[in-house]
Amino acid sequence: MEKMLVVVFDNESSTYEGSRSLNQLDAEGSITIHAESVIKKDANGRVSVMKADGDFPVKTVGGTAIGSLIGLLGGPVGLGIGAVAGALAGSIGDLYVAGVNADFLDDVSAALIPGKCAVVADISEEWVTPADTRMEAVGGVVFRTPKTTVEDDQRARDVAELKEEIAQMKAEHAQARAEAKAKLQARIEALNSKLQQKLDQARQRSEQIKGETESKVQALQKRAAKAQGDAKKSFDARVAQIRGEYEERSRRLKGLAAEQLKKAASQLER
Repeated sequence: MEKMLVVVFDNESSTYEGSRSLNQLDAEGSITIHAESVIKKDANGRVSVMKADGDFPVKTVGGTAIGSLIGLLGGPVGLGIGAVAGALAGSIGDLYVAGVNADFLDDVSAALIPGKCAVVADISEEWVTPADTRMEAVGGVVFRTPKTTVEDDQRARDVAELKEEIAQMKAEHAQARAEAKAKLQARIEALNSKLQQKLDQARQRSEQIKGETESKVQALQKRAAKAQGDAKKSFDARVAQIRGEYEERSRRLKGLAAEQLKKAASQLER
């Protein structure tokens, strides 16, 4: 299962030791690291990346799950997601991209106080014991959560709701008097512009997710080709799971959008 993992440490040296231990688990095949960074929170609550972009399929740049999570962890200390969202523009969108829920973010934020460091990783693992045992041995506090796909559902809803609103405006425009038509037309054009922006963002994000998925699969296939026995079976299973999750995301996204449009059409007919 693909998960977001954050391990909080008291100092830099133990954090780097934790990173090395995670990489060793990856080399052994106990887990697969898709992306990883080492971060630190300073006295003012700002998060800086001390180590990033190792030899992993996904690079920790803006717009990725791990990049978005790191950005969110730089939010106000000791405040819940509601307060964080009010302080950081676009943070709710980042929460969707990160693939985590508000409770997970609150738990990690409470532990990652100024002066502490953390390893942040996007991983696949079947068992939690290997990572937990290694991280606890070097003083780490482990937080993990299965990656969610709320982002896909929310994007589909946003698009469907805008289309529904445009359809309602057009229906009102057709029945309006001449003096009201200009104002309604201006609103329709503004909504169409917003819809196009949403569609462009969704298309770009979809392409990015597809690219990340392909990179993860290719990296795992290379490792599977060199492995034997149970190790090979484990890599093959992770490939199948990542592909299956991606295909399910695509199906759900298309299905939700179609359902929302049916609902909009039904409301207009009444």
